[in-house]
Amino acid sequence: MISEPFIKARPVIENIENHHHQAYYVGGCVRDFLLKRPIGDVDITTSATPNIIQKIFAKVIPVGIEHGTVIVLHDDVPYEVTTFRVEGSYSDQRHPDSVTFINQIDKDLERRDFTINALAMDLSGNIIDLFGGKQDIKKKVIRTVGNGYDRFKEDSLRIIRAIRFASQLGFTIDPQTLNEMKEVSKDISNLAIERITKEFGKMFAGQYLKNGIYYLKESESYMYLPIFKDIPDLIHKIPDSLQPLHSFGEFIAFFHLLNTRVSVIDWVKNWKCSNQVKQEAVAIVKAYSLFEKAGIDNWLVYTLDCQYYEGFTNIMNIFHPELLDENELDKLYNSLPIHSRQELCMNGNDLLSWYPNIKGGPWIQKLLTSIEKEIVFGNLENRKKDIKDWIKWNPPEIN
Repeated sequence: MISEPFIKARPVIENIENHHHQAYYVGGCVRDFLLKRPIGDVDITTSATPNIIQKIFAKVIPVGIEHGTVIVLHDDVPYEVTTFRVEGSYSDQRHPDSVTFINQIDKDLERRDFTINALAMDLSGNIIDLFGGKQDIKKKVIRTVGNGYDRFKEDSLRIIRAIRFASQLGFTIDPQTLNEMKEVSKDISNLAIERITKEFGKMFAGQYLKNGIYYLKESESYMYLPIFKDIPDLIHKIPDSLQPLHSFGEFIAFFHLLNTRVSVIDWVKNWKCSNQVKQEAVAIVKAYSLFEKAGIDNWLVYTLDCQYYEGFTNIMNIFHPELLDENELDKLYNSLPIHSRQELCMNGNDLLSWYPNIKGGPWIQKLLTSIEKEIVFGNLENRKKDIKDWIKWNPPEIN
């Protein structure tokens, strides 16, 4: 039975066919349909050129038009629509030097990376499988379409993609394909790290992460990755019990804690991560440091942003199995008397008014933090009178 994502995309294919062109669902969405996995993005391949697609659809974004790819927006859902094509050589090991649009889907499927992705499906659910992709799905095998050495030479990111699929699907990599990955693995050094980071994020979030790490070692691809190439034993220190890391912030926090000689900032810079990833990694590592000093307490829960509770819990359970669950953090959070500094009944201006003869400076932030802690731990009521009385016995330290 055709699932909902395909039904939603059906009008796109129907519109193309009504204009006398071929169109099929293609690639990962067909693979996941056969595996009965949740369908993510639905990609479409067609005999219609990008110019034709732009004419027959109202909303089209020409994201990669020179390579035959556009985004069609239908009911606010984006669909990647790519023209059947054959490709020239890959001198930059990423993009083909030339693309020729064709009218035959068989040649288009022939250029794809793995047999499990070289599948197309029509509106009736009939699947075009020219390279044994269905059989490989049944056998749970990852194998290249045609000569693996050539496929990996065209774009060595396919090595990382093979490992990512092994981690996500729990498949084995065909021995010949694995040997061909090893032959080309040094080419990974030439890849833009942003592309690797994206694949690694998916790989380390895979349900069968242990499988992915095994192939990361076996393919020897880790020897050409930032930081791992300088600390080759790092990959071998990963515990067998490692559970999926659901974000790249968790990934960085984990590897930093595995080897604290490499700072979070070094990981962020070398893997060219976003500020959002950096903030998450820093927050998790800071919370872990608080845990090492005082365990799970009110101050840790107060200072750690709620959005990082799940990530912190995952990291905690790697190094301290079954010590913590996310519900415990939520319970502690809900029991806190305040949840942010903005909830304090006073602020820095109050301190200045109470100490008119002292100039502003670092002492204000230091004293506010001390007041916060006392309130968070339940030692002080969040009332101006009580806070003022407390300060009398704990006056500011002016340096």
